[in-house]
Amino acid sequence: MNQRFLESLHIGLEAPLRDLVRCIDRSGRMSIALLTDEQGKLINVITDGDVRRGLLAGLTLAASARELLPIKLGVPNSVAVTAPIGTTPMALMSLMQERHVRQIPLLDELGRVADIVTLAELLPESPQALSAVIMAGGFGTRLRPMTDHMPKPMLPVGGRPVMEWIVDQLRAAGIHQVKVSTHYKPEKIMDHFGDGSAFGVEMEYVNEDRPLGTGGALGLMDQPDAPFLVINGDVLTQIDFQKMLDFHQEHQAEMTVAVNMHQLEIPFGVVECSGPRIQTLREKPCLPVLINAGIYLLQPSVHKLLPQKGERFNMTDLIQWLLDAGRTVVGFPIREYWTDIGQHASYNQAQKDHAQGAPHAD
Repeated sequence: MNQRFLESLHIGLEAPLRDLVRCIDRSGRMSIALLTDEQGKLINVITDGDVRRGLLAGLTLAASARELLPIKLGVPNSVAVTAPIGTTPMALMSLMQERHVRQIPLLDELGRVADIVTLAELLPESPQALSAVIMAGGFGTRLRPMTDHMPKPMLPVGGRPVMEWIVDQLRAAGIHQVKVSTHYKPEKIMDHFGDGSAFGVEMEYVNEDRPLGTGGALGLMDQPDAPFLVINGDVLTQIDFQKMLDFHQEHQAEMTVAVNMHQLEIPFGVVECSGPRIQTLREKPCLPVLINAGIYLLQPSVHKLLPQKGERFNMTDLIQWLLDAGRTVVGFPIREYWTDIGQHASYNQAQKDHAQGAPHAD
């Protein structure tokens, strides 16, 4: 591995998470950063999943890399899986399979990272084929009159329909099988995208004769044989779907829900009491809450829990059914760009974001 590239993956304990994220992004498909001391000795390997678990635990991007270490103690491979220089490829592959990792740092006699060997080098992988479902059947009533003659996913942002940005992002992520659920003015969507070939994907349409909720169209589809992505047709984001899949598999989840941090503004002074005594008073605070971002990853087994074909249900119903059944549902915190266009204010903001260079799939 190129030495300059390897050095670019090093980061110190006091570095803020925002710098750690840049380091992880530089690593490409490995999605790791090397946490090292002042002598360059490896302290631990930090993954993209570790950062997202830190965000779920309440850390901000201003927190230090050091603050991730206690959180990392609660996950498998809390200590870096490493091997000495000179370890044979067979031994490295065996260690990767045993510890469920895709890369191993090779250490010199001083404990410094001299190289990183990846599973793809030892055993070239075929990327797991994800398929996707775009939920595009809603009426978009909150965006009237713009949606009087146009379905919400076809409203333009930056001169292109929102759904075109979504399809481009799916294609860029290696997703080529795309199903689209439609109901309101489906011809507008079908006439624009056709069979998807002009956009580099294969598209099929499932039309709801009557509104079936945010998830009802899934019951009209055949059970897939691999994990599949579901995304609302009014979402603009730059989530790395492969990292979401990695997180999903790492947690052995049956459903992973993308969640986004939202600051809830309380328009009153908030009083905290201990018994009758007032402890603190905060004037109009902003409280951080996680919101459903309208992007989901599901195992094929979830399809068996869907209601009968044609029955109305929402994705929130599905989440609750899985929780009630004791299945594993996890939240994938978004650290990338995300917005929806479901209301006039958010649609206008999306236009401003695009004009200011907010990232999209291209």
